[in-house]
Amino acid sequence: MIVPSEFDEIRPYNEEEVSTQLKELIYDPQFSRLLDGLVPWLPTCVRNALLRLSFMGIHTTVAFQRRFMVPFVHYLTRHGSKGVTFDFRNIVRGRERYTFVSNHRDIVMDSAILDILLLDHRFATSCEIGIGDNLFVYPWIRRFVRLNKSFTVRRGLGPRELQKSSHLMSRYMHFAVNGKRENIWIAQREGRSKDSSDCTQVAVLKMLAMGYEGTAPEGLMDMHIVPLAISYEYDPTDYLKAQEFQQKRDNPDFHKSKQDDLDNMRIGMYGWHGRIHYEAAPCIDSWISSLPQMPRNDFFAEVARHINEEIYRRYRLYPCNFIALDELRDSHTFANRYTANEKKEFDAYLDRQLAKVTIANPDMEFLRERMLTMYANPAINQLKLKER
Repeated sequence: MIVPSEFDEIRPYNEEEVSTQLKELIYDPQFSRLLDGLVPWLPTCVRNALLRLSFMGIHTTVAFQRRFMVPFVHYLTRHGSKGVTFDFRNIVRGRERYTFVSNHRDIVMDSAILDILLLDHRFATSCEIGIGDNLFVYPWIRRFVRLNKSFTVRRGLGPRELQKSSHLMSRYMHFAVNGKRENIWIAQREGRSKDSSDCTQVAVLKMLAMGYEGTAPEGLMDMHIVPLAISYEYDPTDYLKAQEFQQKRDNPDFHKSKQDDLDNMRIGMYGWHGRIHYEAAPCIDSWISSLPQMPRNDFFAEVARHINEEIYRRYRLYPCNFIALDELRDSHTFANRYTANEKKEFDAYLDRQLAKVTIANPDMEFLRERMLTMYANPAINQLKLKER
């Protein structure tokens, strides 16, 4: 498959580039220091020799995923969760490729787990992943994610540059799905939902459609969008998100540092998630084709609403979600959804997480309210949907 050169700056590596980029990764000084921390007992020369041997025979990005990412993510989920379940009854293996549009909790794990689930369940391929260039803190990270089938989402652009970049990315995504026959994963909004109230940004949908020469409905149907609900029982970065809420409250000009992003990635990867569930909704092509004609902006708003509802409906709620909702409202409305022991364990969990906050003058009452809100919002959204 020949990929147009206009995509060279944002696409994953091509087959002929993989071997060279693997060698560059091994000898990157910063990547080498990272490995030194992971396996300090292994001399660098021995480790590099073992890596070179293990890289032999890898010529594609999906081969890289199968050789390295699948066992690594399995290791993370074995040690950081009670298990992962995947309900894919609404999508068809081996027919068309899909664009998975999901809620977004964890920088690394959301898409990484989806990849191994697709491969473990014998889908034809994994996903190409949209990842913001704000996370490319070191050159080796950019190289690593491109080996891991990631394409670049440019951040922090002015209006004119953003329009140009979005159009290029959209054209690439249409090419990836319909030319390369790849699945794609992209978050329903820019950045993670800090309060866990999942809402699809109309701007994301407009970006998906703009790279297609046709109507907006045709553009979205060309992407074969599948809403995907990602449910973690616990979010190991919850206290970092709560901390950020206070930092922004106390200083409206606050912006996270590159180190903050690295901390979020590390803690999200190695922290405790409890039970994890992924559930795919039906592809929305048929639903879109059944819509009456409407103004363009109304159309995108209706699609965003539909995706939100599909995610809310399929989000798997755990006792902690109902405990948080009752504590937030100072009620016992949902006491039948959890036990006294589960409540005690969740309160102890919150206390342990809040103890990790490192900012000066932490407002513990505010931070606890923010964390309770994070765990309550998925329940609130699902209950509102059921009340309609």
